[in-house]
Amino acid sequence: MLDQLAQLFPPEGTKIVLVLFLSFLVGIEREEHKGEGDYAFGGVRTFPLIGLIGYGTALLSGGQAVPVSIGFAIVAGFMLASYLHKIGQSSVAGATSEMSGLTTYLIGALVYAGHFWEATTLAVVSLLLLELKVALESLARKAAPGEILTFAKFLLLTAVILPVLPDQEMGPFHLNPARTWLVVVAVSSLSYGSYVIQKATQGRGGVLLSAVLGGAYSSTMTTVVLARRSRRERRPHLFAGGMLVASGVMFLRLAGLLALFNGSLAVLLGPPFLALAATAMLAGVVLTRLPDPSDEPVKREYLSRNPLELGAALLFAGLFLGMLVATELAVQYVGARGVYVLAAIMGVADVDPFIMGMTQAAGSSTAIHVAAIAILITVASNNALKGGYAAIFGERRAGLEGLTALLLLAVVGLLPILWLI
Repeated sequence: MLDQLAQLFPPEGTKIVLVLFLSFLVGIEREEHKGEGDYAFGGVRTFPLIGLIGYGTALLSGGQAVPVSIGFAIVAGFMLASYLHKIGQSSVAGATSEMSGLTTYLIGALVYAGHFWEATTLAVVSLLLLELKVALESLARKAAPGEILTFAKFLLLTAVILPVLPDQEMGPFHLNPARTWLVVVAVSSLSYGSYVIQKATQGRGGVLLSAVLGGAYSSTMTTVVLARRSRRERRPHLFAGGMLVASGVMFLRLAGLLALFNGSLAVLLGPPFLALAATAMLAGVVLTRLPDPSDEPVKREYLSRNPLELGAALLFAGLFLGMLVATELAVQYVGARGVYVLAAIMGVADVDPFIMGMTQAAGSSTAIHVAAIAILITVASNNALKGGYAAIFGERRAGLEGLTALLLLAVVGLLPILWLI
């Protein structure tokens, strides 16, 4: 039945119907907003006509680019005349309807060329942009100027720099520029995601939400911030529990990075990391529920700094390359024990470059089980360091609880080594 209908209905008829349908949708949307000003261009009749002009121009020219472009320029001239007339009546007039008219012309030309998906996508996206005017303008007003720059930096890291780097090993240490920058992008993306969520939820949620989001960004920094704040609040259980939750989230973050960059390490360390994350987060939540001297609600104040500074990304890349070189030298001249010592030292600094270096060295210059043990050591060392920060910067009771909890987590985090030896 459908085949018979298709034979009765000419192929070009189908295209004309699609052009009319898509351009009519745009026309309806513009018709709804005609009453918003003294003058408005086009509506339910004008936009379908523009779509048909685009289709007809492409049909008569056989789809050649020059005639279609000339037709586009002529339609653009009419749009310009409409816009000049509009701004002559109002100094705040926009060009949205005129731009929609140009888009509708392109929809007609695309349908003739058989680009049905592209034409439909243009129409749908145009409708969304037109209908979401209030929401988009509100978003633009709320976004700080610095956030636009931050997102531009994210695009620079991911879409500009990464694709042009050579994906091949270089030098005596077999360093891969593309692989190195991919690690930078992955770590920066996780931190940026946490940062965006913190900005979006600013002013909502309490210490637990701050701990979860901060743990995804930097559990060490979060521990220091929560410890310092505990001196101003009579809520030792709440802040000590928050420190433990942040470290639990760190295990989730590391498990995700291992899964992305080294499947063998993820198989070895994924289960214990997930277990440690669940244990730490559950224990932290239970600790926050214990009664404190004060029961006043505590709002979230912590907001991480911008994680996408280009200088920080370059520093991370340098540290990552340094860890690759140091690890290979340690394996060559000192052996596995040298890697373990390096792991313990890096635990009191920044664990990400060392752990990501292990994901690249494991299976090549370093044995898988040696890399896994080194990662466990550096994470345990980092948790012990955070316990020290809790005791130093926190209120006496909160600091003691944080120190005890994080030292216990460090010890428990070393237990999987018994299985790896």
